[in-house]
Amino acid sequence: MSSVVRIRLWSTDPNNLNYVVSQIMDIAKKAGVRIKGPIPLPVKRLAIPVPRLPHGEGSKVWDRWELRIHKRLIDVEANEHVIRQIMRVRVPENVYIEIEIKRR
Repeated sequence: MSSVVRIRLWSTDPNNLNYVVSQIMDIAKKAGVRIKGPIPLPVKRLAIPVPRLPHGEGSKVWDRWELRIHKRLIDVEANEHVIRQIMRVRVPENVYIEIEIKRR
């Protein structure tokens, strides 16, 4: 019975996210295991309207602050050696990783 490791990554900085994804892909390719991905998931946009400070009389003026969350999904064939190397990857502090083992 074979297993698959599903790796979910998300970050507000797409450059750091792509850097971590490329490291994981290199590890999997060097080991010769099957991989699917990276699958880009839809970007989540969080928009927050904030009122500006009032400067005298007049209509209210609003600023819009936006936070974008970029996501990627990678499926890697479960191999103990590969998983250990993936766990050693240096991850920037604004990139979050979730690893799940699935049975086929």
